[in-house]
Formats: sequence, C-alpha cells, structure tokens
Amino acid sequence: MAKHHSVLSRAALFLSVLIAHPALAHTGTDVAGGLVSGFLHPMAGADHLVAMVAVGLWGSQLGNPAIWILPIAFPLVMAFGGLLGIAGVALPVPELMIALSAVGLGAMVALRARVPLGAAMALVSVFAIFHGYAHGVELPAAANPMAYGVGFVVATGSLHLLGILIGTLQRLVWGGIAVRGLGAGIAVLGGFFLIAGGPG
Repeated sequence: MAKHHSVLSRAALFLSVLIAHPALAHTGTDVAGGLVSGFLHPMAGADHLVAMVAVGLWGSQLGNPAIWILPIAFPLVMAFGGLLGIAGVALPVPELMIALSAVGLGAMVALRARVPLGAAMALVSVFAIFHGYAHGVELPAAANPMAYGVGFVVATGSLHLLGILIGTLQRLVWGGIAVRGLGAGIAVLGGFFLIAGGPG
C-alpha cells in the first residue's frame, strides 16, 4: 500500500512539474513555454479529451496486450499526423473525424467490443492521424515546435492512462456497467460534437 502511494505521489509530482510554468517563460517561445502550451492544449479540447480517455478504457476492456499497445500506438501515429499538419498537407474533414472518434471509441467501450488487435489498432490509428493533424495545424506560431509536440504527446498519454485507471473499475461488480455507461456517454458527447460542428 505504501509502495502504491509512493508511485501515485511521484506521478503527481511529475505532472505538476510539467504543468508548472517557469517565470522566465513569458512568451512561450522557449522550450518550457512550448512544452506547457503543448501539454495544456489537449486538455482544453473536450472532443480530444474524451476520445483519449476512451482509448484507455477500450484498451483496458480488451486486456493484454491491447491495454498497452493502443495507448502507445495512438500518440506515435498522432505525432505523424501532427507533422502532416505542420507541413501544410491537407486532410479532409478533420473536425468531423475527431468528433467521429469520440462516437466510435465511445461506442466500442459501451458495447465492450471484442475485435482483433490489428483491427483495434487500425481504428485507433485512423483517428490518431486526425487528432495529431489538428494539433499540427493549430501549432502556435510562438511555441517551440518540438517542445510543443512533446507536450501534447505526453498529455495524450496521460489521458490514456486515466482511461486505463478508470477501466480497472470493471473488476468490481458494478464497475463493468459503469465503464460501459461512461463509454456510452462519450459516444453521445461525440454525437453532440457532430451536430454542433465541434466542442464549442
């Protein structure tokens, strides 16, 4: 129990260091400013946030090895999508695809969909490209691009981890229903994004 508490304390300290904005980083052009901007950006977009949590939830439902492969694959493919956005490559309907990612991933969790690992990776990767692309296109001109990219990849991984942690509730009698209900809520929220044309 003490070991578990120590791990949580270290994780909290690590996240607080990432979020803390040094006094010298006024413009956001240095490494620290770019890192903080990149880390906070995914947290501000509800569509991105719920989809990332859904990846962790679904991986948790699928179990090994998906529980680790999906949350690793998503940021890697997302980084590639980010490079496409920075390079100015045009991808069709990115906002639609991001909203669909919340619908699709939320539905997978709600249905507790059991699919082959390759199919799960393919679905997650398609959505990851569009999430990364949107981040790349929106890269602040003042940010340090490399630090910004590292920041949003770390934030995305943190959201996946949150989904995995929530997914551990399914070990409880009522936990499976709660996790599937959360997936259904994410899918409904994604449907709202589709109708509204974005998270707000």
